[in-house]
Amino acid sequence: MGEHAAAESPRRIRRGLYLLTPDECDTPRLLDRVAAVIDHASLLQYRNKRADAALADAQVAALLPLCRAHGVPLLVNDDWRLAASHGTDGAHLGERDGDLAMARAVLGARAILGASCYDSLELAQSAAAAGASYVAFGACFPSPTKPQARRAAPALLHDARALGLPVVAIGGITPDNAPRVVEAGADLVAVISGVFDAPDPVQAARAYLRAFDEVPGRSPDTSDGSAPTA
Repeated sequence: MGEHAAAESPRRIRRGLYLLTPDECDTPRLLDRVAAVIDHASLLQYRNKRADAALADAQVAALLPLCRAHGVPLLVNDDWRLAASHGTDGAHLGERDGDLAMARAVLGARAILGASCYDSLELAQSAAAAGASYVAFGACFPSPTKPQARRAAPALLHDARALGLPVVAIGGITPDNAPRVVEAGADLVAVISGVFDAPDPVQAARAYLRAFDEVPGRSPDTSDGSAPTA
């Protein structure tokens, strides 16, 4: 990504399931687990809190051709420099993971750049101004991954749609409660354990996608999720 990418239009994001990788340090097993469900994902984020720098580098390199083969954009959690070094489709940054505007300048206009906004519309407004491609809120429900995470009310998802960016809901989302956040305004539901720790990950992924079909006008097949209207 460089000067040529900066001249291109922003990449569109398809509404649906946003998969985050589990903390899996066995790279072949990680690839197998992701390959089983990747066709049901709109985005895949590499996130492994147990990986050191060398393992993270190796796993991103291994995941990228898999994502390319299935047409699913690969984002890197926390580390936009790692994303840039491998030419992934973008990165996702929390409030302490670096400057969004700098990441946008380096990654280019076509990169997908996500921002964690927790329970704050003000953070989302700042992220949008800095060049974020989407804004993420959560935890929407109690989360086994982050039990102490700040909680985001469903109304926040609705209010954030005025920013004109796709809205991501994360944190404790299950197939049963996913329709609530989709109806509130989420364009994507971000999930780790709900899919990867399920007895049947493929069936779990399909169950999440059904949440979009249950809300009129919110099917992944009827919108790419970009620039939603309020």
